[in-house]
Amino acid sequence: MEGNMEHRIIFATGNAGKMKEVRMILGELGIPVLSMKEAGIAADIVENGKSFEENAVIKAETIRDLTADGDLVLADDSGLEIDYLDGAPGIYSARFMGEDTCYTIKNTALVEKLAGVPEEKRTARFVCAIACAFPDGHTITTRGVMEGIIAQEIRGENGFGYDPIFYLPEFGCTSAEITPEQKNEVSHRGKALRAMRKELQGLFAKPEKEPEAKG
Repeated sequence: MEGNMEHRIIFATGNAGKMKEVRMILGELGIPVLSMKEAGIAADIVENGKSFEENAVIKAETIRDLTADGDLVLADDSGLEIDYLDGAPGIYSARFMGEDTCYTIKNTALVEKLAGVPEEKRTARFVCAIACAFPDGHTITTRGVMEGIIAQEIRGENGFGYDPIFYLPEFGCTSAEITPEQKNEVSHRGKALRAMRKELQGLFAKPEKEPEAKG
């Protein structure tokens, strides 16, 4: 892929918080990173995969087929796995209790489900799979995981989604109480994005000039 100006990355999301996280990490690639809305793309995507990776691939490839030549489409699927709930809500994290239900209600419900459960059984993790669909038809994926425990109460104003109930022992607070910069360093999406950035860096690296022949 030559000429960075010919290419764009379209990230298949309408979530402003997620786009901020994405741009902080992928900005180093030196090519424009657009949301679906910014790219003028709208699509209803049926996420019927059985894993985070499958859902990310479905989203990326669906949007890739609607984009201009040369665009790369990235999509993620992420969720919260709570061990005490046998991995739920898992791939259904966004749809847990209904997609239109606010996360304050969802978070309160999960805290209540774990009422009285000791800390050693409150283990959980955020998982993120990211897929990149290339113009030539092939797709790659990366994965990131952030381990923690479910908090006893909702805490913090930063972040989004389930962050206010996800306690990070190494910080002594929830992922909604750390800064966006700290979160990018340790988050599941940050890890998956950095792994994807590493995969893509070679594609957008400017070719080195061959040394001139001395004659």
